[in-house]
Amino acid sequence: MRWLILLAVVISAGNALVRYLFSTSSNAWLELQWYLFAAVFLLCAGYTLLRNEHVRIDVIFDHLSHGTRAWIDIVGTLLFLFPYALLIIWFAWPLFVESFARGELSADAGGLIRWPVKLLIPTGFLLLLLQGISELIKRIAFLQGRLDDPYAHPGDHGGKSLVLDPFRDNGTAR
Repeated sequence: MRWLILLAVVISAGNALVRYLFSTSSNAWLELQWYLFAAVFLLCAGYTLLRNEHVRIDVIFDHLSHGTRAWIDIVGTLLFLFPYALLIIWFAWPLFVESFARGELSADAGGLIRWPVKLLIPTGFLLLLLQGISELIKRIAFLQGRLDDPYAHPGDHGGKSLVLDPFRDNGTAR
């Protein structure tokens, strides 16, 4: 995803340069920027959950016991994350299928095909849902004493590496 961010920045800068130097622009390049941003945002939501980096009210959350935090995460996952992720997947999938079947194009002149970006929505929320299941299992295991404290350090999971993260040194040889 880091490469997509870099690509979006390069395309954005190139598009601005062409617009100011040559007084021309391309809807396709502008839409490609949006598609790349959507890809990064949607496909990284699950990774952000893995790293425990989603927005919270840390002023309150940081003063709670780790057991209370785990319970809040469990309840929040069951009452909010799962239902909303499932609803978005449920409603977004038919939109993608229809867009793909029709070969939907952007309404803007010279725009891109729409189905790839519409596929990102259910895909991103499916990845978020799967990571939510993983986090739910971790919180339950913590409460049962089967796993070290997942709140010891953000993303550290109490010293135990729960996943192999290619962007962080997990003590493994590369």
